Amino acid sequence: MTATIHETAAEAVADIEDGSTVMLGGFGLAGMAVQLIDALIEQGATGLTVISNNAGNGDAGLAALLAEGRVRKMICSFPRQHDSWVFDGLYRAGRIDLELVPQGTLAERMRAAGAGIGAFYCPTGVGTPLAEGKETREIDGRTHVLEYPLRADVALIGAHIADRMGNTVYRKTARNFGPVMAAAATTTVMQVREIVETGRLDPETIVTPSIYVNRVVAVGSA
Repeated sequence: MTATIHETAAEAVADIEDGSTVMLGGFGLAGMAVQLIDALIEQGATGLTVISNNAGNGDAGLAALLAEGRVRKMICSFPRQHDSWVFDGLYRAGRIDLELVPQGTLAERMRAAGAGIGAFYCPTGVGTPLAEGKETREIDGRTHVLEYPLRADVALIGAHIADRMGNTVYRKTARNFGPVMAAAATTTVMQVREIVETGRLDPETIVTPSIYVNRVVAVGSA
């Protein structure tokens, strides 16, 4: 499979529809595809469900998308931190829904989607409000809760370098959720610093292979 190379971030997100579920890579701002998010804001899609580790930092990236009122629901692990004032204000005003998912469970639900796993049992959250209404089962003397995969229509991921097929490498901690999101989305868009000719990348460094990448755009920094 060969990814489509786009000249601009605007081209890469032009067909994202209202009501889409969008995964946004990043641990805070590390690995967040800020230019793709800015292009999505300009594109105008609304009513989005966003899956991300947290609910935005400061006023840029995801926080800017939230501030524009484009997101109806957040699915994340860390909705509140010292600089998540945009989400905090929206949530307190009843203008956005939240599904809180423990971080490990969030990653595993996305990984399950990419691996074709129908569901899995996990002990995290047992006995808390996060497990209310969910099926439970005792395994090896310990209670587990049934969790289902998380899939998305689109994943917007910030990486380091890609080749022209879409094989992708990440820079250090910017790797975070990118690989599992790329496998869990119907359409994966990679924002990278540089696109190189196929064959230039050491195969041992490729983390997300081109089979999971649909679109690539070079933005000069990622």
